[in-house]
Amino acid sequence: MLKVLRSFAVIMLVGGMATACASTSTSESTGQYVDSATITGKVKTALVRDPVTKARQIEVDTYKDVVQLSGFVDSAAEKQRAEQIARSVEGVRDVHNNLIVK
Repeated sequence: MLKVLRSFAVIMLVGGMATACASTSTSESTGQYVDSATITGKVKTALVRDPVTKARQIEVDTYKDVVQLSGFVDSAAEKQRAEQIARSVEGVRDVHNNLIVK
């Protein structure tokens, strides 16, 4: 009986750990979080390197492979270029461009 209880305890522990790492509709799994952080870094780097955007006041957030751009830019061309750059990054599924032209 003790052996059965130990086995049950191990199964519950492993099951609980797997559930803690799973995503829900309102949260990312651990792997998705790492992927989102990687995408955010790549988008920021590309924006900084671009002579049009230079990422002056552009914030980048990624959630489940969807990038959100927010902040202020100087022109509509800069806003459009920032979105184009974000869409070109590998792994980006969609871009929400909430940049405001000053």
